[in-house]
Amino acid sequence: MNISVPSDAALVAATLAGDESAFTALVGRHKRWLYRYILRYVRNETEAQDVLQESLIAAWRALKRYDPDRPLEFWLRRIALNKCRDRARRQAVRRILLPWSGKAREVLAVDPAPPADESLAEREELKRARDAIDALPGRFRDPLILTAIEGLSHAEAAEILGLTSKAVEGAVYRAKKQLSETLKRERPPAASRRPPPPAAKPIFCPIDSITW
Repeated sequence: MNISVPSDAALVAATLAGDESAFTALVGRHKRWLYRYILRYVRNETEAQDVLQESLIAAWRALKRYDPDRPLEFWLRRIALNKCRDRARRQAVRRILLPWSGKAREVLAVDPAPPADESLAEREELKRARDAIDALPGRFRDPLILTAIEGLSHAEAAEILGLTSKAVEGAVYRAKKQLSETLKRERPPAASRRPPPPAAKPIFCPIDSITW
């Protein structure tokens, strides 16, 4: 007896028609290779599982934009890669602030990529950090981004910017100090930082058993 196996495109169509079990089948089909792909980037099993769940949630929410004429694997890889990059950028922003911002050490030194239920307070803290970086003078901001976020050495950043390594080092120091002062000055009162209850979201169990 020949039992046909539904294609990825058929399972996507079924999911969009309201069959949640079809998406669970898609997850079961792709989760293991996708987890291994993510692990090569984040180099940590726990973080890889977190990014896997974030990627699957993002895929579920964006499923209407999937082109069934293209391999689903490519589409999932692109989503996962973006999530890995987002996590790395967030981790870099938080790492910049840790030595410089007393309370920011507690608030920002958390999981480097926000889970779907990240509190509003944490998202606002991170937005303030990004805005503070954007507001830095270019002579401070560019060396900071190249070294602390893009991961270049002082020498590599100096070559790009036409500066000396010592000048880059000094600019990064001043950028971090200015960030610390800005964040301390703009940090809201404690009473306004209470997070609201987490929003509802699709819940995925660990990699070996995906449920809703």
